[in-house]
Amino acid sequence: MKRLFLFFFAAIGLSACQPQSPAKQGKQVLKFHEDGKFKIAQFTDMHLVTSSPNTSTTLATIKHVLETEKPDVAILTGDQAIDEPSQAMFARIASTFDEAKMPFALVFGNHDGETITKTEAYQLLSQSPYFLGEVGPEDIYGVGNYVLPVHASQSDRVAALLYCIDSNDYPKEHKQFGGYDWIHHDQINWYRRQSAAFTQANGGQPLPALAFFHIPLVEWNNIVGRATTYGHAGESPSPGKLNTGMFAAFVEMGDVKGVFVGHDHNDDYIGQECGIALAFGRVTGADAYGELERGSRIIELTENETSFTTWIRTPKVGVQQVYYYPSGVTGEQEANAAYLPALNVNPTKQGVSYNYYEGKFKAVAEMLKTKVRKTGTQNYFSLENAAIEDGFGFEFQTLIQIPEKGIYYFYTYSDDGSKLYIDGNEVVDNDGSHSKTRKSGKAVGLEAGFHDLRLLYLEDHAGQFLEVGLLSKNLAETTIPEKWLYLPK
Repeated sequence: MKRLFLFFFAAIGLSACQPQSPAKQGKQVLKFHEDGKFKIAQFTDMHLVTSSPNTSTTLATIKHVLETEKPDVAILTGDQAIDEPSQAMFARIASTFDEAKMPFALVFGNHDGETITKTEAYQLLSQSPYFLGEVGPEDIYGVGNYVLPVHASQSDRVAALLYCIDSNDYPKEHKQFGGYDWIHHDQINWYRRQSAAFTQANGGQPLPALAFFHIPLVEWNNIVGRATTYGHAGESPSPGKLNTGMFAAFVEMGDVKGVFVGHDHNDDYIGQECGIALAFGRVTGADAYGELERGSRIIELTENETSFTTWIRTPKVGVQQVYYYPSGVTGEQEANAAYLPALNVNPTKQGVSYNYYEGKFKAVAEMLKTKVRKTGTQNYFSLENAAIEDGFGFEFQTLIQIPEKGIYYFYTYSDDGSKLYIDGNEVVDNDGSHSKTRKSGKAVGLEAGFHDLRLLYLEDHAGQFLEVGLLSKNLAETTIPEKWLYLPK
C-alpha cells in the first residue's frame, strides 16, 4: 500500500530564500515506504487526439503501467494533448489518474500550449485531488516550475526532491534562432534558490534530487555514442540552440543526480555526464511518431542514498533496460557477464607488495624490461617509497577482497601512466607519459572473495600522483578501501 497521507496546513508566504512547498490543502504527500523505496513512473509524449481511437490505446498503456508497477507518483513530461478541444483531453488525463488513485504531476512540452494556455490546463487539472502540479512563480519564465518534496519513511523530514521545470516551447524573443526554446536564466536562478534553501535546511548537505522537463539540454549530445550510454538511440537529440547553463547549475548545486525528458520519440537511452544521469523516457502515445513499443520509464529511489534504479516498462515486453545509477551497471550485463571466480586463498596480513624501478619510461612495458631496484611491502598504493622525484615506476601486487558478487568498474587517476589488472585481465589502460588523467576501465564480473590485483605505474616528469578506485551496483564510487587489500603469500 502506498505511503501517501493527506494533511492540511495553512498557506504561508514564501520568500526567495525559502524552499518552495507545493503541497496545498487536501493534496497528497509523497513519502518513502518503510522499506526505504519510492517509485516514479514517467509518461511522456502521449499526443492525445480527441477523435483518434489510439487515445484509448495510450490510456490503456498508462493503466497497464500503473497496475503492474504500482508507482508512488506519475510524472508526465510533456506533449500531453495536441489538438482541440484540449480541455476534454486534459480532463480525461485527470480522470485516468483519479480512477487509479494515483498522484500525478506534469510539465509541458512544445505542443501543449498550442490549443490551450498552460495556465488553463493547470486550472483544469487542479480539480483532481491527485494532481500535484503547480503553476509556479508568476515572476519567472514559463508555467509549471515547482518542486515536489518526498518525505522520509519515519518522519515528515524532506528526504528527496523532484524538480519539475518548464522547458518552454519555441523562442519568442529570439525567433531568429528558430528551433526549440530553452530554459531561461530566471528559471535557473529560481532552481538555485530552491536548491540552496533545501540544502541549508538539511544542515548544508544537498538532498538527493531528480529533475523532469520536456526538451533535452544540449549536454545530451555529449553522451550519444558513448560505450556507457544504454538504450535506444533512434534519432539525434533536439535541444534548443542556446546553452543557458541549466546543466552547469545542477552540477554546481550538487543535488540533482538524474534528469528525465521526453520530446524525441525514438530515443530512450540513459548515460552520464559529469556524474549526472541524462535520460529519455519511453514514448507513451500511440499517435506519436516513433517505432518503439509504447510504455513508461520507471525510476526507483532509495531513502538516504543518491543512487537509483531505472528501467523501461511496456505491456508486451514487460521490464527491460534495467540501469543502476551511479555505477552504470545494467541488468543485461548482470545476466550475461562471465564472472571471474574467487581465488582459493586465505591471506592473513593486509597490505601491498611492490617492485620499484628507475629509468626514463614512456610506457609501463618499458619499465618492466629494466632491473628491479628494490622490493618491499606497504599499507596501500603509495609513491612514498620512491627514491627520486622523476623517472621511476612501481609494480604493485595485492589480493583484493570483493565483498559481493557483481559487475565492477575500476579506474586509475594518475600522473603519469598506469595500468590495472584483475586476475591477469587488463581492466584499465591509463598508460603513457601524461599529466593527471582519470581513466575508467571496462566492466568486469567478479565473484565474492579474493582476486589478484596488479597495478603498474610510471612517473616520467613534472608531477606525480596515483589514485585507484572502483564502483558497482551497490557501491558508490570510492577509492579502494585499504582494509580490502591483503598481501599475497
